[in-house]
Amino acid sequence: MPSAERQVLLAPDVIAKAAARMAPLPEQRWMLSRPRSLRRSFALEVFERPDEELRQQAWMLGQDDETRESFIREVLEKQRPVAREQIWMLRQPADVRASFVREVLLVDDAA
Repeated sequence: MPSAERQVLLAPDVIAKAAARMAPLPEQRWMLSRPRSLRRSFALEVFERPDEELRQQAWMLGQDDETRESFIREVLEKQRPVAREQIWMLRQPADVRASFVREVLLVDDAA
């Protein structure tokens, strides 16, 4: 049976947005306020995986400009200290972000 967190991620927008108002972390509030298709993508590609933190970074780096900028605005720029390195990376061109994911984040340690 899916976890309660996964069920909320995959829930219709009205349920996720209600849950966002109660979520304790800015990242959670941001994610739950996104469209269901984006939450579904996150749930399938990232959530509850052994390497969840790395996959989360890779997933965000692969998102469109609007999604990345909303995360910067609503989460990263409000942190203290401001997460300047993360903001810088999220604003890089697609090929730079893809290279970082491929060569740094998800590189096979056995190679």
